[in-house]
Amino acid sequence: MDTKKIVITGSAGTGKTSVINALKTKGFFCFEEVIRILTLEAKGEVDPSSHISNPIAFANDPLDFNTRLLNGRIEQFKQANSINKELNFFDRGIPDVLAYMDYFNQDYGDLFTKACKEYIYSTVFLLPPWKAIYKTDNERFETFEEAVKIHDHLVITYKKFGYNIIEVPFGTIEERTNYIINHI
Repeated sequence: MDTKKIVITGSAGTGKTSVINALKTKGFFCFEEVIRILTLEAKGEVDPSSHISNPIAFANDPLDFNTRLLNGRIEQFKQANSINKELNFFDRGIPDVLAYMDYFNQDYGDLFTKACKEYIYSTVFLLPPWKAIYKTDNERFETFEEAVKIHDHLVITYKKFGYNIIEVPFGTIEERTNYIINHI
């Protein structure tokens, strides 16, 4: 079966996880965000009272952190080929790793760019920053202004790898989820 691999992306606090959860309740297969698990692991390596807006900064070795993140997303991509579902949704895609690394001025080698060229998603939906719903939590450290800048990096990175980005309009979770489903 030829599976469609559909990315739901956007900067922090845009409603991605809520949309992913709504897609799950409608019976769609969704891969969850890899970075939340890695961030929680990395937070254990530093003083918990320190505030750092970049979760990668919690890691003792940011390149290793990003490499594990990249490998986790590649593994999800490969798993989608063995799942007997026509549509597979991803809470973020491989290019997100590069967008965040660019935003935080972190160097990366050919491994990262080659992964973006080799593992191609069918469709990319982007949820734009939305101040009315934005809030921080235990795994989200960015201010709203930082989230807007990250959004810009996501757009640049996905376009650099040839993706036509479909922006999901503001609305209820149901409206946004239906927009995505109807667009497919």
